[in-house]
Amino acid sequence: MQTVCNIEQLRTVVNAWRQQGLRVGFVPTMGNLHAGHISLIEEAHKHADKIVASIFVNPMQFGANEDIGNYPRTLSDDQEKLVAANCDLLFTPTPEIIYPKGLENQTFVEVPDVSVGYCGESRPGHFRGVATVVCKLFNLVQPDIACFGLKDYQQIQVIKTMVEDLSMPIDVIAVETKREASGLAMSSRNNYLNDAEKATAVNLSQTMRWLASQLASHNDYDKLLQQARAKIDASGMKTDYIHIAHARTLEPATQNDKSLVILAAAHCGKARLIDNLQVELD
Repeated sequence: MQTVCNIEQLRTVVNAWRQQGLRVGFVPTMGNLHAGHISLIEEAHKHADKIVASIFVNPMQFGANEDIGNYPRTLSDDQEKLVAANCDLLFTPTPEIIYPKGLENQTFVEVPDVSVGYCGESRPGHFRGVATVVCKLFNLVQPDIACFGLKDYQQIQVIKTMVEDLSMPIDVIAVETKREASGLAMSSRNNYLNDAEKATAVNLSQTMRWLASQLASHNDYDKLLQQARAKIDASGMKTDYIHIAHARTLEPATQNDKSLVILAAAHCGKARLIDNLQVELD
């Protein structure tokens, strides 16, 4: 695997592949890789001849009081994992390369509707930062396909909408969430949890599964969500949000909707954890 940090090197390698008629897959990450990230590389191999990964902790998607300074950076370990997964090229730009004019003077991308609510409400400006950096990385790499994990469900809907609205010739592939044996969704922020907190954090996915089991026979969604929040809070976590939404539009679910998604976020110790569960009703 080759590692490059500037745009010229990246484009030289990818253009050489293009001249050979090879399909290019892309997996953008913020590093501190775990098995969930590697599953994205493995999925990309099914659809492309050459795989590019990027590691960039994007300052535009972090709020003023969020954890960018403490976000784990483990480049050497990440490179070893990517080599083992047969990644072909790693792009590791700095903020100065991605945002040479500074954040305050950077053109940005705003995706309406699906960016509203949920993490968009809890983290104002977050999805503007996500859409902007993914748009720029797509422009730099120009992949045929790109893989993203379903743990960040709202993020995938934002990116799919952006690709559709801006007529980008990229197939965005959603990959199932990789989980610990306990059911906890794998996340770099799980590193903030001690053993006791990890045991507590499992209640988030357990509560979502309980909620999913109730949807077929109960039509009072507000009451169910109130009970779900109480379960999460009683476990020792603090609920940020839990909602039932239409799986594609992310609008609040109605009784006529059959394709649903449960979206949830909760604080556990120092970590803010997110998860989701898709539900198909008969």
